[in-house]
Amino acid sequence: MNTSTSSTPCLGDKEILQDSLLVQKQMTSSYNTFAGECVNPQLRSAMLTILNDEHKIQAEMFTTMQSRGWYQTQQAQQQKIQQTVTKFSSSN
Repeated sequence: MNTSTSSTPCLGDKEILQDSLLVQKQMTSSYNTFAGECVNPQLRSAMLTILNDEHKIQAEMFTTMQSRGWYQTQQAQQQKIQQTVTKFSSSN
């Protein structure tokens, strides 16, 4: 009988944070839907508070991953930013 536990795969910090970030994204999506569909104002307020807290957690995870080089983003081109601003400003 082999009692060795070395065959059990271990997740590193990067994999744990990647998984946690994916879960946070799903949670914020769910709380957003719940808040939007609440009929009771007090319940809606509670859902929005939780949603805000979840977004803060998600941002902390993102910042941690980005600072460690585990979540790379590309800098937006100034022209694309201005096009987007113009597009959404003109719709008001």
